[in-house]
Amino acid sequence: MISYWFDAIVEWCLAYGSWGLAFVSFTEASFFPIPPDVLLIALGIAQPELTLWFALVTTIGSVSGAVFGWWIGRRFGRPVMLRFFKQETVEKVEAYFDRYGGFTLAIAGFTPIPYKVFTIASGMSQVKKRELILWSILGRGCRFFLVAFIILWLGQKAKSFIEEYFGLITVVTVAVVLLGYLLYMVFKRRSHA
Repeated sequence: MISYWFDAIVEWCLAYGSWGLAFVSFTEASFFPIPPDVLLIALGIAQPELTLWFALVTTIGSVSGAVFGWWIGRRFGRPVMLRFFKQETVEKVEAYFDRYGGFTLAIAGFTPIPYKVFTIASGMSQVKKRELILWSILGRGCRFFLVAFIILWLGQKAKSFIEEYFGLITVVTVAVVLLGYLLYMVFKRRSHA
């Protein structure tokens, strides 16, 4: 039944092209379960000449949705998070914000982790809106444009490649970025000492 509704929503959004993509991107970053990658891949493969445009629409929709998610977290706080997510998940996300601040959004935005968890938590964690937008553009933009470039590179084969390898690519990329960030922080502390 859930699969039927998922497919029906995806078909409906595909029928509206860029508008459907923007809608799903916005809602996924704040409260909706369907990842925009599904539509981005389908639209990009169907119209490769518009793939970069679709990546831009997805990024703008997702960043706008992140601002709405941030507002939800700021307005309703922890109770709304605990209503939809497990307590362990909420505590882990809060720990990430305590440790990395707004940079957490860039990491989460690039990974397959549901982004709405982090956008709502960013409002709870008092992340500044400017930081939210900056890190969301970085994380989500890198993710969606990477998908677009894979589509341009592989064409029809992109879907199976992304399904098989994209999770691994994002995890490895995030691990490298985190390692670089931690090394930067270590050198920064040593230079101040």
